[in-house]
Amino acid sequence: MNTPPPRTDSLADSAHNPDRRTLLKCSAWAGAGVLWALSGGIPRAFALDSNGQPHDPTALASGFQFVQLSDSHIGFNKEANPEPLKTLQVAIDKVIALPVRPALILHTGDITHLSRADEFDLAAQAFNALPATVHYVPGEHDTLDEGGGKLYLERYGKGTRGNGWYSFDDHGVHFIALVNVFNFQAGHEATLGADQLAWLADDLRAVSESTPLVVYTHIPLWTIYQPWGWGTEDGAQAIALLRNYGSVTVLNGHIHQVIQKVEGNITFHTARGTAYPQPAPGAAPQPGPMTVAADQLRNYLGLTQVRATQGDHPLALIDATLVSS
Repeated sequence: MNTPPPRTDSLADSAHNPDRRTLLKCSAWAGAGVLWALSGGIPRAFALDSNGQPHDPTALASGFQFVQLSDSHIGFNKEANPEPLKTLQVAIDKVIALPVRPALILHTGDITHLSRADEFDLAAQAFNALPATVHYVPGEHDTLDEGGGKLYLERYGKGTRGNGWYSFDDHGVHFIALVNVFNFQAGHEATLGADQLAWLADDLRAVSESTPLVVYTHIPLWTIYQPWGWGTEDGAQAIALLRNYGSVTVLNGHIHQVIQKVEGNITFHTARGTAYPQPAPGAAPQPGPMTVAADQLRNYLGLTQVRATQGDHPLALIDATLVSS
């Protein structure tokens, strides 16, 4: 298969020493959202109108569509957002109102804030309204119970391997759920571990290089900001296994803001949360809930919609905030 040579997009930062100005630029998308479509490895951005649709209708290729939700933090009750269940419901309502029903939904972690059974129950009740099956990976806030993630795995770990990793196929796309939040230490990069990396290598052996891949996990696989632990220490080993595939999209949560980079045929994309914003990398003494004016909160929260067409084509990503249209 002919693929363009590996490259790093001009908006992307160095893997281990990111330029703060570049990161701020990457994470400062405003308005209703941005649709990204890739052609020959080159990203093209489409501005979205107030209804969350691109001004250029040709950007809306027909085909398989799914949605990413992240960082719901049910149980959080601080000033940054004392009612995250309400903002989650706004996101769910937006998914229900999409003109094309998504085939599936990915939730990239931190379903709960304190890993309590009642928090998982409230989240499950809300997610039951979604119009498609939800596939989960845990965030570090989902593994705080005394069993070290036992409650999460009891609910969402059936049929998975290890600490909850798994894969599946849908509409010709191969989805890979990776887990990098067990043994989490604040300020330190995450890890996948040797067992999971060996499983990933074995899983990919049965997948054609022309098959589009969607890899999703909670903490970004690439290092966004090392001082805050915003990256995965052994993520480069996972990324190396993905490089020969023609179309790879890596989706993450954890940092509660949109940052994207492109390396060759791999698009890395972090999502807004539905609970509260976090500061841009290096813009505060430490990461954590960021309080904004109440009437501005929904500008910082959102969801991601992904569109794919049949064949060896990159996926188009649409980020939309929770602002009412």
